[in-house]
Parts: sequence; structure tokens; C-alpha cells
Amino acid sequence: MGKPSRVNQTTVSDFLLLGLSERLEEQPLLFGVFLGMYLVTLLGNLLIILVISSDPHLHTPMYFFLANLSLADACFTSTSVPKMLANIHRQSQTISYSGCLAQLYFLLVFGGLDNCLLAVMAYDRYVAICQPLQYSTAMSPRLCALMLGLCWVLTNCPALMHTLLMTQVAFCAQMAIPHFYCDPNALLKLACSDTHINELMIIVMGMLFLTVPLSLIVCSYARIAQAVLSISSSTGRWKAFSTCGSHLTVVLLFYGSLMGVYLLPPSTHSAERESRAAVLYTVVIPMVNPFIYSLRNRDMKEALGKLFGSGRTFFLP
Repeated sequence: MGKPSRVNQTTVSDFLLLGLSERLEEQPLLFGVFLGMYLVTLLGNLLIILVISSDPHLHTPMYFFLANLSLADACFTSTSVPKMLANIHRQSQTISYSGCLAQLYFLLVFGGLDNCLLAVMAYDRYVAICQPLQYSTAMSPRLCALMLGLCWVLTNCPALMHTLLMTQVAFCAQMAIPHFYCDPNALLKLACSDTHINELMIIVMGMLFLTVPLSLIVCSYARIAQAVLSISSSTGRWKAFSTCGSHLTVVLLFYGSLMGVYLLPPSTHSAERESRAAVLYTVVIPMVNPFIYSLRNRDMKEALGKLFGSGRTFFLP
């Protein structure tokens, strides 16, 4: 996809985010729907963080990483939806060059952090089920903090490098991005200069943010399944595997939506299809994650009941 020619090259000051629809009559509906989804996402994820931080019984590695996942989800959605809402409200499609690069950086950081945290949480479940006697040692507070710090480093460094490489790209006069955020692939399609290094960086980031975490998750759950199936009691098997139910549901939703887009043949790709898929993993999944973790988790339901001052949680039958 190299573009050595610099015909029609121009100094870029703004890009146009075409959004999900250019029909004026659909804008009020889109604004209402996405504002509601965004507020639910923020409220749900911040509530998860509040519940975990306020209940000493939830000060465990599993909930420590869940609180950080909720923070990453809230930030991930906040990098794109507020700008889309502002553009709809102002009836504008513009985003500044610097604003686009900043949005790109934070999307890569928090999207990558989601992947890394899901992998770490899978490892936590593996240790809890397969090595329960060593759990307190293997998942010590110090090690949990180190793993969280490593997740931040592994996401920030490639995201910053990719963003800096994007500043070296020369763009053409056509600056319309057929998305509601600054998608890196869409940006490279507007380039007039050579983009081989940028494309290579996208492949490297794809390997780092998707393939490696997903491989770790698959390996962890393969060992978990082997350990669970070796339990003779059906009640014991169900109790052991139920601790993984919420996390496994989130993993399937998150990676299922990504694979539904990026593993399909290129001939089936379209800007409209990719934008709708992006809505799924940047807006919908961060919104439903708090419900999955609270409604499927007895400890979370009891902590929610305590937070709201009831003797027993109102979520329980």
C-alpha cells in the first residue's frame, strides 16, 4: 500500500469524521442512543470500581484486575463517543489533526489494555483453580501490581510509537474518514507518502494486542478445563468453573466481535460494516461488561446490596 507519489499532498489541519450516518434526520436518534449508552457505560463501570474499592471482601487479585478493566473500558469508550456526540450536536464532522492523533493514541492504549487485562485475568483464574494452595503466593499484591504495570508498558510504548510514526505520514487533499473515530487503517488510506513502516507497525501491534493475549487466554482455559474435568463431583466441577463464567463471557464477546471483522475475507469488508462492528467492541461491550460481572457474580451482588444500604442484596432472588 505504499504511496510514493505526493500529488495533491497538502498540509492537514482537520479531518472529517463521517460517522455512522450522514442523513440529517437520523442525527437526533443517534445522539440520544449513544448518549444513553455512554452514560450507562460510565455509570456501570464506575459503580464496579466503587463497589470493589469500598468492600474489603473484594480486595483480591481477581477484583483488583476487574476494577482496572472497568477503568480501561470507561476510558476506551470516552476516547471516541464524546467527540461523536459533540460533532452531532454542533452539526460538524471535523476533528483537528492533533485531536485525531491524540484520539488514535488513547484508543490504542485502552484497547490494548483491555486485551492485556483479559489475559491476566485468565491467568488469575488458572492459578486459582489449578494451583489453589499456591494462589496467595503466586498472586501476591506485589506481583499483581507488577503485572498491571507491565500491561501499561506493553500498551503505551507501541501506541506511542505508532502515533509518532503517523506524524511522519503526508496526507492528500481528501481527508474524510468513514468512521466515527480516527481509525488507523482509514488514516493510512488517505496518505500520499509511503506507509510500509506504518502498516508493519499495525501488524506488530495486532500480534502484541490480539494474538499474544488471546493465546494466553486459550492456554489458561485449556488447563482450567483439564483441571475441572478431573474433579469427580459434578457439583465441584460446576463450582470451580462458575468462577470463570463472567470472564469467559466477556472474552467471547470481545474477541468474537473483533474476529467477526478482521478474520473475514477482505472482499466482505466495507466502511459501514466496520463502523458497526467498531460500535460493538468500543461501545456495546464496555457497556454490558458491568452487568455481566455483577449479575453473574454473587460476591458482587452482595457488595452492591451493602453499598446501597440494604441488609441483603436486592439482586438476589
